[in-house]
Amino acid sequence: MSDSVIQQRHQANIQALKADPNAGLGRAVLEASVGEGLACEVSDGTNTALIDMPETFGGTNTGPTPGFHARAAVAACVAIGIKATAAREGLRLDEVKVRVEMDFDDSALYGLGENTAAPFFTRLVIDLKTDHSDAEVSPVIDLALATDPFYLALRDPQKVETDIRIV
Repeated sequence: MSDSVIQQRHQANIQALKADPNAGLGRAVLEASVGEGLACEVSDGTNTALIDMPETFGGTNTGPTPGFHARAAVAACVAIGIKATAAREGLRLDEVKVRVEMDFDDSALYGLGENTAAPFFTRLVIDLKTDHSDAEVSPVIDLALATDPFYLALRDPQKVETDIRIV
């Protein structure tokens, strides 16, 4: 899709949301199911994916790990967000590449050591192909990151509620 079409669609969305701010509120639901073994099927009712763990963890390696999908969500959301924000702001980016690097301690998965199982450091490396200057691009990147759901979910604390049911 061309930058001009992306820009037009974003402007239409902005106008619709200004007219009805509640139209932007929503909830995404996804379910994961693990039966025998560790292979996990996830679905949102439209899309499905198979997620598994490597054999060294007890899985069968029939799909990417949850960590792959988490990093993919952040990398893709940031790349798409930057490209879309640039198009909306009238800035041409020929290519956006995002690399996500996470440092973690796998021993924490087994309750060992001092660290938590959460990544303790995350780096995003963003490479852009564009004819625009850093001074032109930087504010657009800042805006994109300030409005990127998965970047913010990774960066900022949020409320997480767990409801455990025996069925």
